[in-house]
Amino acid sequence: MKTTRTHSRPASTPEPLRRGGLGLSALAALLCCGAALSAQVAPPAFTPLFDGTSLQGFEQRGGKARYAVADGCIVGTTVPATPNSFLCTKRHFGDFELSYEFKIDAELNSGVQIRSHSTKSYKNGRVHGYQVEIDPDLRRNRLWTGGIYEEGRRGWLQDLSRNEAARKAFKPGEWNAIRVRAVGDSLRTWVNGVAAADLVDSMTLTGFIALQVHGVGKRADPLTVRWRNLRIADLGRHVWKPLFDGKSLQGFGPAAAGFTVEDGALVARGRADRAEPSRVWLATPRRDRTLRLRFRVVKGRALLWFRAAAEDPRVGHYVEIDAGDGLGTVRGAGQQAPSARPGAALLRKTVRAKQWNVLTVSVHGPRVVVHANDARLVDFVGEASSSGTRWGIEIPGGQEAELQFAAVDELTPLPRPTVRR
Repeated sequence: MKTTRTHSRPASTPEPLRRGGLGLSALAALLCCGAALSAQVAPPAFTPLFDGTSLQGFEQRGGKARYAVADGCIVGTTVPATPNSFLCTKRHFGDFELSYEFKIDAELNSGVQIRSHSTKSYKNGRVHGYQVEIDPDLRRNRLWTGGIYEEGRRGWLQDLSRNEAARKAFKPGEWNAIRVRAVGDSLRTWVNGVAAADLVDSMTLTGFIALQVHGVGKRADPLTVRWRNLRIADLGRHVWKPLFDGKSLQGFGPAAAGFTVEDGALVARGRADRAEPSRVWLATPRRDRTLRLRFRVVKGRALLWFRAAAEDPRVGHYVEIDAGDGLGTVRGAGQQAPSARPGAALLRKTVRAKQWNVLTVSVHGPRVVVHANDARLVDFVGEASSSGTRWGIEIPGGQEAELQFAAVDELTPLPRPTVRR
């Protein structure tokens, strides 16, 4: 019978990050901050994505729904016995702001794909990627228009079940306006000017945009969805920048006992007779960043510290990496504070022992989002209790441990394209 081990925490005993989505008050605060920042920069330069008269620049993938141009709109019409259909841009986009209007029959489901792909190597060309949902479902009173679904892969990433204001903003049977802003791992949407989804996810950073007509089974009478005023502003793109070169500890601070480079991997080892923890820090301090680690747990556990203080590395936050008896543990923690409330540790069967895994930790202001193997484990908004800037890996003392890190990457923006006047 398998058992789950428990582990002692560092002396500071930080408060675990809480699992789950954002509360509405916290989400509103984040969006207000974003609005204040955006007011200080020049507005993006929009260009038409659809010329109003033709489907030039688009190509159809997937099913056989009909796409046509009428009255300055792209009109998608259902066809029986065909799978989901997509009218895709030939061009790929990374970071962007997209706006459009749509009108849809009440019995049809649709959406707009962003950062999406279609390759023979994935399910024989199935379109997959993020979808900004169009959901006029009055029968179930769902109305999740503006939520983010991942077509052909993980399913719902952020619905609107906890955002009543966005649900009420949708106007069934009328024209509705959508705004989408995708920058790095931040994906945000608005429905008729009301904030809807606010997702942090870095699985896909570029791809095409596509207009979906959902399959309707054998239903013969046609249903339609219309789009107009499709405009986009190119905001450049983000890429993963390697911080570990696979050959040395260049990019890290002074080497600590127990850390070596072997066969292209950063290897961290702990010993039961070594009571003190061993840490190696990234050379470039930064309070907020998105970091991705490709790692393998042979035995024991490690901590990924962020916002650690230079004067006392125990003051800060960490994500715990552990694999015990075939189960994986990813714990999030934050600095102990007088207002902190104890919470339960997060245990998920997502990290595979003795196999390569990917851990992504994204820190934006008071928000911390943790993914393991593209599954979201933590989405937490709390007090920005630590002003530290150090990020690093720790092997806690008093344990036999071996963890290998094949890659340490940071999500980094590339320069935006120059707009010629």
